[in-house]
Amino acid sequence: MPEQTLQDLYISELKDLYSSEQQLVKALPKIVKNVESQELSDAISNHLEETKNHVTRLEQIFASMGENPKGKKCVGMQGILEEGEETIDEFEGNVLDAGIISGAQRVEHYEIAAYGAVCAYAELLQRTEDLGLLKETLQEEKNADETLTELSESINRLALQGLEEGGEETVSARQQVGRETKTGRGRKTRAA
Repeated sequence: MPEQTLQDLYISELKDLYSSEQQLVKALPKIVKNVESQELSDAISNHLEETKNHVTRLEQIFASMGENPKGKKCVGMQGILEEGEETIDEFEGNVLDAGIISGAQRVEHYEIAAYGAVCAYAELLQRTEDLGLLKETLQEEKNADETLTELSESINRLALQGLEEGGEETVSARQQVGRETKTGRGRKTRAA
């Protein structure tokens, strides 16, 4: 095996992030379609635009190094997004919104960790321009996480109220009906 350098690791991690951001650009519009809360929908839509900018920044970094950003699949992000699809299939209304926030925060925490690492590498490698771009993205990821935390306070309460008003048996029955009415692709049909 050839000797590998921090530069090699840096490029590998950036490719992983590029794949991650590309997956999010595809997934976020689907998530927005299933959200009930307008505030949550707006927050996710706004972050979609930021995510597109994250892709552009990464492409700038790769161009400055003469590297291709493609060629790696971020299986970590793929797994988080697959779990999110399961939540969309299993829940609805305010409870689904609470679940979407939980999944979105998993995404943000994953990205915060990854961007934190590549920022450290960029600093050590004296890639000053990269570092500026990466820190900008890292801050946007942190801001998105804070927004989700703020939204969760009211949305989680609404989800709890639905349980208190509907009773456990009704909620369990709705979940069972939801499982039975899955369309097989994406969102389940809503039971009347």
